Parts: sequence; C-alpha cells; structure tokens
Amino acid sequence: MANLKLAFRSLARTPFVTSVAVLSLALGIGANAAIFSLFDQMLLRPLPVAEPGRLVNLVAPGPKPGFTSCNQAGDCEHVFSYPMFRDLERAGTRFSGLAAHLGIGVNLAYGNQTISGEGMLVSGSYFPVLGLRPALGRLLGPADDETIGGHYVAVLSHTYWRNDLGADPGVIGQPITVNGHPLTIVGVAPEGFAGTTLGTQPRVFVPITMRSQMNPGWNRFDDRRAYWAYLFARLEPGASIEAAQAAVNAAYRPIITEVEAPLQQGLSDQSMARFRAREVRLEDGRRGQSSIHTEARTPLMLLFGITGVVLLIACANIANLLLARAATRSLEMAVRLSLGASRMQVVRQLLTESVLLALVGGAASLVVARWTLSAIASLLPPEAVRTLTFELDGGVMLFAGLLAVGTGLLFGLFPAIHSTRPDLISTIRASTGQPSGARAAARFRTSLVTAQIALSMTLLISAGLFLRSLMNVSRVDLGVRTENVITFALRPELNGYTPERARQFFERVETELAAIPGVTSVTASMVPILSGSNWGTDVSVQGFESGPDIDSNSRLNEVGTDYFRTLGVPLLAGREFTRADVLGSGRVAIVNEAFARKFGLGRDAVGRWMSDDGGGRDSLDVQIVGLVRDAKYSDVKDDVPPVFFTPYRQDERIGSINFYARTSLDADQLMRMVPAMVRRLDPTLPVQDLKTLPMQVRENVFMDRMISTLTVAFAVLATLLAAVGLYGVLAYTVAQRTREIGVRMALGANGGRVRGMVLRQVGAMVLVGGVLGVAAALGLGRLAQSLLFGLEGHDPVVVTLSAGALALVALAAGYLPALRASRVDPMQALRYE
Repeated sequence: MANLKLAFRSLARTPFVTSVAVLSLALGIGANAAIFSLFDQMLLRPLPVAEPGRLVNLVAPGPKPGFTSCNQAGDCEHVFSYPMFRDLERAGTRFSGLAAHLGIGVNLAYGNQTISGEGMLVSGSYFPVLGLRPALGRLLGPADDETIGGHYVAVLSHTYWRNDLGADPGVIGQPITVNGHPLTIVGVAPEGFAGTTLGTQPRVFVPITMRSQMNPGWNRFDDRRAYWAYLFARLEPGASIEAAQAAVNAAYRPIITEVEAPLQQGLSDQSMARFRAREVRLEDGRRGQSSIHTEARTPLMLLFGITGVVLLIACANIANLLLARAATRSLEMAVRLSLGASRMQVVRQLLTESVLLALVGGAASLVVARWTLSAIASLLPPEAVRTLTFELDGGVMLFAGLLAVGTGLLFGLFPAIHSTRPDLISTIRASTGQPSGARAAARFRTSLVTAQIALSMTLLISAGLFLRSLMNVSRVDLGVRTENVITFALRPELNGYTPERARQFFERVETELAAIPGVTSVTASMVPILSGSNWGTDVSVQGFESGPDIDSNSRLNEVGTDYFRTLGVPLLAGREFTRADVLGSGRVAIVNEAFARKFGLGRDAVGRWMSDDGGGRDSLDVQIVGLVRDAKYSDVKDDVPPVFFTPYRQDERIGSINFYARTSLDADQLMRMVPAMVRRLDPTLPVQDLKTLPMQVRENVFMDRMISTLTVAFAVLATLLAAVGLYGVLAYTVAQRTREIGVRMALGANGGRVRGMVLRQVGAMVLVGGVLGVAAALGLGRLAQSLLFGLEGHDPVVVTLSAGALALVALAAGYLPALRASRVDPMQALRYE
C-alpha cells in the first residue's frame, strides 16, 4: 500500500509525462481491445452449449455430381444429402448424437405483426446434441422430425421472443405463421443461443422435415444426389476425433461405393475413382459451423498485428519518457539506496509506478475501444452489425486490464533497472547530482526510436498497399451504371403466395413502381446483382461438345423486361426481353460475352440454341435472342463469369424477386416511398434489403474498405507516436549535450554545422529503421497478398511514397531540436550544469 501511495504522488509530480503516457497507452490498448472484441467473437468464442469441446463438424470433400446448395454455414464440401444424414444417424459410430441443420429465409406472422428474417431447419437431434435446455416450454426432439412434412411445430429464439413478442410467456401453444404455414409454438430457446452458424440470427427453429413447406416447390428428401444439409456431432465421452473419424468412415464408405456410386451418371473413370475414394473428415466444432471462421481469420490476424505494433510504439515512447524522468530522479534513487533500501525494493517501487500508469491508461483505453468499435460498425454491412456485438463485455475489459499490466511491466523494466545500477552513487557524485547521460541509456533510447521508425515504416507501407488496393477496387469497371438506382426484395412465396399469384403481384409492383414520379425505368431479377449470391447450372449449347470432366457450368439469372437498359448494360446484338416472353411462349435467353467465349459462340450467339438442364443436344429448347456486354455478377473483385439470362415470367415457380428502379430524382426520396407503395398492395408483406445500388456495391467490398480505413488510421497514429518519440529523444539528447555543443560553437562551429550534426543523427535512425521496416513490410505484403486487389505486396510506388512520407515526418520531428541546438549561447553553455 505504501508503494502505491508513493506511486500516485510520483505520477502527480510529473503531470506532463503522466498525461502523454496515459494518452499513448489509451490509444494503443484501446485499438487492441476493439480488435480483440471482434477476434474473440469471430474466431475464439465457443458456442454457449454444454461441453462445446466435444462437438465436431462433418466434412465430405470430393466430387458431388448433382444438386449442391451451400450457404454461410460453410462451403459445399460441408453439405450432405438427407438420405446420407439418416444413414449415418443410424450407423454405429463414436458419436453420442448426430444433427443436421440448414439456414433459410422466413416471413413470420404472429398476431398483427409480420416481419422477415432468418430461420433454421433443424433435425430432432439438434437441441439434444447441443445439450440445451429451453427458456420456456420445450425444445424440438427426435419425435418432431419422424415424418416428412408432418410436424407443424416451432421453437422461437430467445431474442425474437424478448424483443418482438415482449417476452410473453403465453406464446406457448399459440400459432405462428412461418412462410405461409401455421405452426404451433412449443418452446423458446435459451438466452444467448443464436444458432450454430455465426453470421446468422435465426428467429425460429423448424423441423428439417418441413423444408418442402418452408421452401415451396422443393422436394429432394429422397435424392442422394442433392447435397444441402450441414451435419455436426457430439463425440462419445473419451472418444478422440481420430477414432470417431475412423468409425464414421467405416459406415460411410460402403454407402458411397455400394449405394451412391451406381447412381452417378456421366462421370469419367478418373472422376468415378475420386467419388469412390471420398471420406468424411471431422473438424473442431466448438465454434459451430460458419464460413466467417475462415474468411475473417486473415483480416483479423492482420488488424490484430497492426494494433499490436501501435502498442509497441506507444510502449517505446513511454520507456523513453521514463528513462528521461529516471535521470532527473538520480539523487532520489541514490539517497534511497544509501539509506539502506535494497535494489529490489527500489525496482519494485518503480515498477509499481509504471504499472499504475498503465492501469490508468488501460481505463482510458475503454473509451478509445468503444469509439473504435463504433467506427468499425459504421464500415460493416447491416447484416454483420446485427450479428456482432459492438459493446465492451467482461472479456474485453479483462483483456484490456491484462494488456495494461503486461505493458506496464514491459516499458517499466529497463528504466527501473537502469535507475538502480550499483554504480549509481558514484555516477551521481561525479556529475554533481545532474542527470546521468550513461551510454547504455543513450543507446537504448536510440534503439527504441529506431525500432519505432521501423515499425512505422512497416505500417505505412501496409496502409499504402491496402489504400491502393481499395483505389483499384473503386476503379473496377462494373459494367453497370449504379447511380440513381434503388433495389429491394419481395418474397411473397414466404407468405404462402402460389406461383401464379406471385407473378400477378410482381406485375402490380412493377406497374405501381413505374408510376411513381421521377422513376424512369423499372426491372427485376431473381439473383440480386453484386450481392455475393451465385446461382449456376450445367448447360448444353449448340456446337459445344460436352462430356465427362468438361466444364459446362454457367451462372444464371432470371430477369424482367428492360433489365439491361435499366442497369445500363449495353446490348451488343439481338433484343431484350419483352412482356410477350411469358410462360407458354417459346423459351428464350440472353447471354453475356463471357458465355459466348466459353461456349465458342463468338459474336454469332444470337439465333443459337441451348438448354439449361445439361441434357445434351437433343434437349436444346432455349433460343438465344440477345448478346450483352460483360458486367459483374456476384462480386466486384471477381472476374465476370459466363452468365445466361432468362425471363422470370417464363418460370412457372417464381416466388421471390429483387426489383430495381432508376430515378431522375433523389434516390433516398424514392426509397422512402417504396414501403408505403408495397403496403398498399399487401400490408403483411415486408420489404427486404431496401437500399441504393451504390450502397450494395459498398457492402460488397466492405472488407476492403474496413481493412484500408483501419490500417491507414493505425499507420498514421503509429507514425505520429514515432515522431513524438523521435522528437523527445533528440530534445533530451540536445539538452544532455549542451556543454559539448557550446564548446563546438566556441571553437568556430556555426549554426548550420550544429543543425547538420543533429539531423545526421535523425538520418541515421531513419535509414536503419526504414530499411528494417521495408523488409518487414515486404514479408507482411506476401502474407496479405490474398487481401490485395490489382497489385503485388512489394509495390515499388507504395514503398517509395511511404519512405518519403516517413522521412518528411522524421525531418519535421528532428528539425526543432536541431534548430534549438544551433541557437545555443557558447558562454551560457560553458556554465551549463
């Protein structure tokens, strides 16, 4: 306690040093705490279930001919057919339970409230395998998925029940309409549980055997060539992943070779061999199943490393400040040692001061962390903001506290040891009680500043790479004109609309939308443009030879009339779709240039025939009536894939559409009018994903924007901290060498030579630090190459500009001490004590 009181008094006596140190630590620790919050949520935090370490995810790499559907829960290696799930569920394995799930979109109607959101189809084993208990009522069990299409029950998420239904305990036994079908609410999931897929927030859990009711027109339960279910399991007590993997493959291989291999058609011998060799792989499932775990790892590791560098630079600054302060306290340390205090006691006291300083900085860092999280939230799309928590929880506060203690010990250790050297008393006497200019301390201070410069150079180059990458992304030719276009989605099939009724409703929406003043054109599409969605199928094209192992896949979209005119995609040949292209008329398609190149059509695509079922030349029933210029399909940074377009009016099962409207007026004004327009047509149908097309594009590249913005901000902060450190060391060095400078000037040295002497010291530190920083940045650039677009990680322009910027900042930081040194009065300097 005595050490703590003395530490408070000591910090209060030097308010400037204390304030600078606290500010530096607040910035460094706050940035780290903010990134740790996201890192923890996306990559570390286990599911809030019983014994999450025993959960494993099932993966089945290899060829999967037929229908494959995958989503945010993982790529297509992770999906299984429904019959295979049931086969493995019945087989003898080292699992205590096996579960299946699939995320879906839902429209929910309860009482007078209708909202859209996410739902999850789950097997009856889902909740038992997770070991969850209900907050209210009961959860789904094995008896709830015994019959296909025969279990009209649902479990609500705790968040939906609390926020939208007012935590009403009377909901149990009440009906809720999910995608047009009345289901009975049987329970509420436990608080804090939001499904097993990070990135989704299911409002309702429905038996997986109800998929045909939840997705009208879907019925592939018996199809072994339809892969769509995600599987996870719980290991038996004491079972290892290796033993469980061997056991599940003992059941899996005979099914593959004896049951499923004979069902495959059109595979070459090589592909069939790979199909028969497929095996199940088990992965750690404690964090659930989500593609975010893979996609976010590299960006978050990069940002975590960058904020760590910022903190190191801040620690180096504080260590220099403490060294300078320790020099002014030399007499105090000497008196303590001479009065009998042990060196360990004095070191402990100095470390108490540095840790106390760090804890104050750690407390202030929570404000910086909150600001940083708010800034990050502004860069993310709405879906990510709803999924993640941008508040400071107990884990983040604990991390900030531990980081503060660690940094306090880190930057306080050398100054404490240096200040209590055994020869301190003789040194103090020799220098008449003045601060010691020990060479070891001077070398240490110089080394710290050089390291700061190296780290700053690394961050500046990294920031330059990501900034230039973002500029390249912003200059990508999308092939569409996005300005003054709004988009929104309607899913009437989720409200129980039949396909015919949905088609009529879409016609009314187009008519009403076109009648709004200022709207110049209206169109629609099944697949939203630049949203990350991909729909594809194998095709047969006139004149293109297909066969085993020949890639005949193409992306597809079903669109409305004036689609290409509304989005500004030039028509190169043929015609656009018209209102005459309806169900029952001759099937037609429009293809892009990439499609024409891949299938050897060239500019003569119009008039050729194709099929979208891959059935061969005997089934060519779609005539190509138009050729359009290439335009981005799913992602801004991806190459334009082959795409064919068909009229959505020719699809007999269309039930969901994305609308686009170009306006000559303010796009925001039009967005405010759309919900009211839809409510007039159907007050129970929610408008989804209402935004401008430029907003859609920004959300498509949000990761590039976030990484570039944060990297630049942290690099600027690090450079300013390094500049402060450089200025402090030079100012202290000039003060220590006042007598030497006075002698030089008395012997004839002019101000210019003195300034040159100081600036040469700056140049040496910048040169050494710059070289080290460039080497580190080139290594980091190679690691981050996958995140860069349109440039290499060793871009010479970025390296040159970063080096020039750092040199200017260092020159500015060093010029003031150099100028002060050149103005030293020789007579006063010779009397300097």
